[in-house]
Amino acid sequence: MSIAQAKRFTLDEYHRLGELGFFHEDDHIELINGEIIEMASKGTAHETCLRNLLRELPKIVSDRATLQSQAPIALPPNSEPEPDFAILQNRDDNYLYGHPQPADVLLVMEVSDSSLAYDQDVKIPLYAKTGITDYWIFNLFDNYLEAYSEPYQDNQSRYGYSNKRIFLSNEIITFPCFPDLSLDLAKVFPPKVNF
Repeated sequence: MSIAQAKRFTLDEYHRLGELGFFHEDDHIELINGEIIEMASKGTAHETCLRNLLRELPKIVSDRATLQSQAPIALPPNSEPEPDFAILQNRDDNYLYGHPQPADVLLVMEVSDSSLAYDQDVKIPLYAKTGITDYWIFNLFDNYLEAYSEPYQDNQSRYGYSNKRIFLSNEIITFPCFPDLSLDLAKVFPPKVNF
């Protein structure tokens, strides 16, 4: 007797579905562990935080790295998340010939309100497994930044980060990839609102 099992897609199959027009232009989806996931809608605090980061990050990062927003990162064999922001190593082709791979990623950032549990429970092991060294969650529920570093794999083959630091919304944080650069979180977090 066989048990029904969901079809999991590879990166190539996912891209082929897109080429065939399977997805609509306004679909907000990403491929995570072979599953096509519809991303949660964003609230006003989420959008405000994104706008604040869009204002601050380009000034800080400048031309020292490539900054991308809500664009794919290829995590073979079967994931292609689209984090809110990623700081990438500069590349001569500016990623024209392929989405960034884990070795290109200096820092991944997610802004989290309704997606907080997903960003913690699913994205942490996903990024840690591929060796992405630093992952930040702008936690809008608790109004602080969760900074994860030092990916590990335990003896049950679970992945995570061994270092988690909390930075309050009035603190200044330095970038792990550029210790001489810092971000004033007071310019990023919107005023605390009740969800």
